[in-house]
Amino acid sequence: MSPSAPNAPSILYCHCRYAQVVPPEVKTEVLKKLCASNLPFEAVPDLCELSARRDPSLKRLAAAGPLKIAACYPRAVKWLFAAADAALAPDATQVLNMRTLSADEVGVALLNSDLNPNLPAGKVSAADAPDAAPANLVPTS
Repeated sequence: MSPSAPNAPSILYCHCRYAQVVPPEVKTEVLKKLCASNLPFEAVPDLCELSARRDPSLKRLAAAGPLKIAACYPRAVKWLFAAADAALAPDATQVLNMRTLSADEVGVALLNSDLNPNLPAGKVSAADAPDAAPANLVPTS
């Protein structure tokens, strides 16, 4: 996945397959908007699962430069990447919360080339763990 313009943020879309905490209609509409945009993006079935497996793709994404992520709460996304030893850059990561934003709001923010970093400050702790992730998918270290 490479951005369409120099320094344009990469886009990551999480389909929240296992926890299913994102409204299905929001996920579907955001994915449709991304597909129709012709912008490059990466879609994953579930960030919780990738984190639990410590999937190397999370390190690649975290190291690739500016990144927009359509998923859930910024603190949870930060924790998922940190648990996979793939810390996100606070000044180069924007998380769009599909649990609380409309599909239109997420779509506009993803397709806009502006990056508005919004990761919470501070060290990642167990309290940041996603509250709805299945127990068998949450990293234990």
